[in-house]
Amino acid sequence: MRLIEELKARGLVEALTDDEIESALERPMTVYCGFDPSARSLQAGNLVSMIVLRRFQLAGHRVIALVGGATGLIGDPSGKSAERNMLTVEQVEENKRGIRENLSRVIDFEGPNAAVMVDNYDWYKGTSAIEFLRDIAINFRVPQMLAKESVKKRLEASEGALTFTEFSYQILQGNDFLHLFDTYGCQMEVGGADQWGNITAGTDLVHRLRGKTAYGLTFPLLLDSSGRKFGKSEGNALFLDASLTPVFDWYQYFMRAADADVIRYLKVFSMRSLEEIAELEAAMRSRPEARIPQKALAEELTRLVHGEDGLRQAQAATEALYAKKTSADIAQAADVPSARMAKADCVGQPVFAVAAAAGMFKSKGEARRMAQQGGLSLNDAKVDDKRIFADGDITADGVAVLRSGKKNYFVLRF
Repeated sequence: MRLIEELKARGLVEALTDDEIESALERPMTVYCGFDPSARSLQAGNLVSMIVLRRFQLAGHRVIALVGGATGLIGDPSGKSAERNMLTVEQVEENKRGIRENLSRVIDFEGPNAAVMVDNYDWYKGTSAIEFLRDIAINFRVPQMLAKESVKKRLEASEGALTFTEFSYQILQGNDFLHLFDTYGCQMEVGGADQWGNITAGTDLVHRLRGKTAYGLTFPLLLDSSGRKFGKSEGNALFLDASLTPVFDWYQYFMRAADADVIRYLKVFSMRSLEEIAELEAAMRSRPEARIPQKALAEELTRLVHGEDGLRQAQAATEALYAKKTSADIAQAADVPSARMAKADCVGQPVFAVAAAAGMFKSKGEARRMAQQGGLSLNDAKVDDKRIFADGDITADGVAVLRSGKKNYFVLRF
């Protein structure tokens, strides 16, 4: 199966700028994808882009990961309803280091077909405002920029409060494509569906100024069956950095994937063949309670992101939680979410309030509702919203174990 056919079969093609892409990719091509350095770690939504680059690299194409050190200082309005907080140069530099490490887990920066990582701050940092307007911005037409769907949506969502800074984002990203075309012979950009306007700004610019064809490919944004998006702005971010999202949480997230989502996730993330995934789907239909596809997905993605050691750690913690299920075992399990608390801040307080203060819930109200519904436990015993945390709830080892629902454990360490 040719690369584009494979990507389509896996649900990884939303749109193509040119039908000739399939034939163009029959010869080696240089392809790039941009990554926003807004945090010191990438997250599961970015993993889609990383897997697409990995597939291009394995197919013999050269891949470039562009970290937007310059554009990251501005902020992409695509898919946003409000202007985001500005980052400092120092914050971007720190975030770049984490992103390089994240990327190296999925794409290969060594060997004969090594990937390249670039930072657009390197070619913008010496550009004055006059040079930007005269040499770069002059190549863009306002009516075309306003016609971009990302700009239209942003204007509608913010009631016109789109700043010139954000408006100029597509100019910089379009010029990035031209720079990479001139410097590396890059002919294609890939990105999420929300990047279509920015990508076509680059393909149009290359065609107009260099008289050459440049290509763009977008893939759908990753949503679960309830319509929720993977991403930092949605409050459910799964970071690739284990200090931000513990390995256990990463593993369990995919173990808990809904049957309606898991096969699609396997097609997007897994390097298994489509035939193997079809076998997993058949196993799910015949034995849904065994969660065979979920286990395959969790193991592969945990191994990819956190290595064999991380996978063993997550599996050991899972065995302790769901096989033994005692508070003592859970407290000793590696990588179970936990918080260090002061006894004086907990004793005498409602258990639900202690759970919220520890960070187990997003709010005290959410924790109270869980207790009222009978879904909150302390040291293997269910508690209601009247239950007060007592000195005797702390074990001799200085811990207490909370649980919400059947599977979500949280260890308090004193």
